[in-house]
Amino acid sequence: MQAGFVFAQEAQTELETIVLEAESDAILVQEGYVGKTDRIGTKTDTPLVKIPQSVSVVTQDQIEDQKPRTLNEALTYTAGANPNTFGFDTRYDAFYLRGFPAYYNGMFRDGLRQFNGPSAWLRTEPYGLEGVTILKGPASSLYGVSGPGGIVNMVTKRPKDETFREVEVGIGQDNRYQAGIDLSGPANEEGSVLYRFTALGRKSDTELKGYPDDKLYLAPAVTWKPDEDTKFTVLTEYSKATTGGTAFFYQPTYGEITDIYGGDPDWNDFDQTQGRIGYEFEHRLNDVVTLRQNLRYSAVDADLEYSGLYGATPTRYWGYYEEDMKNFAVDNMAQFEFDTGSISHTAVAGVDYNWSDYAAYSAVSYTTLSDLEVENPPFSGSQESNMVGVYIHDQMEWDNLTFFTSARYDWVKTDAVDSSYVGTEQRDHGFSGRIGLSYRTEMGLIPYASYSTSFSPNVGFVYDDPSTSDSRVADPTIGKQKEIGVKYEVPGANAVLSAALFDIDQQDGVVFDTSSGINKQVQRDLSSRGVELEANASFDNGLSLIASYTYMRMEIEKGAAGTEGNELSGTPNHIASLWGHYLVETGPLQGLGLGAGLRYVGDSYGDDNNSFENDSRVFVDAVLSYDFGYHDPDLQGLTLQVNAKNLFDTQKPICSAGSCYWDEGRTIYGSLRYRF
Repeated sequence: MQAGFVFAQEAQTELETIVLEAESDAILVQEGYVGKTDRIGTKTDTPLVKIPQSVSVVTQDQIEDQKPRTLNEALTYTAGANPNTFGFDTRYDAFYLRGFPAYYNGMFRDGLRQFNGPSAWLRTEPYGLEGVTILKGPASSLYGVSGPGGIVNMVTKRPKDETFREVEVGIGQDNRYQAGIDLSGPANEEGSVLYRFTALGRKSDTELKGYPDDKLYLAPAVTWKPDEDTKFTVLTEYSKATTGGTAFFYQPTYGEITDIYGGDPDWNDFDQTQGRIGYEFEHRLNDVVTLRQNLRYSAVDADLEYSGLYGATPTRYWGYYEEDMKNFAVDNMAQFEFDTGSISHTAVAGVDYNWSDYAAYSAVSYTTLSDLEVENPPFSGSQESNMVGVYIHDQMEWDNLTFFTSARYDWVKTDAVDSSYVGTEQRDHGFSGRIGLSYRTEMGLIPYASYSTSFSPNVGFVYDDPSTSDSRVADPTIGKQKEIGVKYEVPGANAVLSAALFDIDQQDGVVFDTSSGINKQVQRDLSSRGVELEANASFDNGLSLIASYTYMRMEIEKGAAGTEGNELSGTPNHIASLWGHYLVETGPLQGLGLGAGLRYVGDSYGDDNNSFENDSRVFVDAVLSYDFGYHDPDLQGLTLQVNAKNLFDTQKPICSAGSCYWDEGRTIYGSLRYRF
């Protein structure tokens, strides 16, 4: 959010405040660091404090203040989220929710599932988002395929009713140069057609030799509103990115990592091209019925050059991996608003369809790089999935009491072909549901309780015995959660406090096993029990705060020999964070912005045998900004900002399933933004 003041030339007194905001508030309604209303928990526009599950929001203002480079970075101050498991690795947005991996079955974009292949993942550009909503716990009763830990829904920047123009340039260490543009407003005099065009270009090295971080991102969007009851929005994206092929370091022995980077600078490009096109249609038939349809097609082409070192004496190998991933998703729903006596209902009924298809090709050479450069990589597997789900949801309100009930049934057909061209067909089906209750007291406290389940077919192959090459199509993951909590809207302030106690059991979860010497996917039964505390606030005096704490124990209920009863590797018991930002709005320092954050990640085990531990760590982030418009009306909209992440350069090894990574060191980036 950009705030500036206009001064009279003679009296030098404040006349008015001009506010230019990037968020559209079309789907996710937000104010400062506080999310207000969204469709994430009910598929209807519902105040987040009423939803009987824990919901966190990364708002537009938080994104602008913290300047995350990836979705992982955007989640670092969110309760229940752990994006720290794989250290520095910008290739993927790989994060955990309540201890469960959510990068395959918990990624959503604008309410539709975002499918990821084994390596062809849709990458997220934070500059193209106006917010992120995180629904903790099973959400299959409305969204179908999703994991026990929850879902992360990325909200794309949408066209705005008023004119908004922004140009931003950035520069930083490691030869980082970036430029972005964001334009929106009415496209005709009547205001019935709105547009938005968001674009970003970046050329950058990183702290790893031969590991770039280059990107071109283009995202046009158009909204047509012929009348107050109808809205049609088209959302598109084209993105081309190049990162490093590997973030691994040489590991001479199990659980030990060196500072020798494993990548070969001459064979280390991970090129990815992705695109998506879709629409959101909404039409209100009358005071009772509203129809909606959300549709999207997306595709990812990934070409991965990678290399590594192995053995007691470092010996190099090279690999090549190519994967094409295609997705189609459509969600058709009808919303009904009606009363039965003194009870008011907001109900939803719908049917959705998801299709995904990927094919992969790979090769590895332990002799020379030229072996890969002259051969086409052999086929390594493909998979096609068709999913259909039907669902209903009813949100009943009586005075200050709100009762939620949701039910869904899914049918899934999966056709897979392994590397030897042997095909298999698998059919899965399952029921998922949720019941929840919340009550708003006169003092603003909202206690709640809920029970929810999840059903999630898995993309890819798993191994019952990782020491062999025998693989099979993964079974669906089933989750069940019991949650109680309380939310508190502080009277007279833009602040929300929340606490949640959760208990999740998962059957056939997908995790990585390295007992065979390489990463292989296996299925395990897990349980997660813990508590989350979170606070978000933006006050009238320019101060904004985020605080979170998570205590959790992730236990292996059924796993490899010797691991049952152990804690899952890479899942710390304690994670805490605190972020504050203050914008000076009066006095000689007005326009100055100061922010700082503290992130604590507790110790954890480095493998499922719990044979060694990862040390705890503390990261410090900071931001310094200056809004020139506070002192010079001619410079309204011009803001200079410097962000530092991991200010004190904390770097420790972090191991998961026996594979180890390094934390990223200190990074400092500056940006100059002009809004007009």
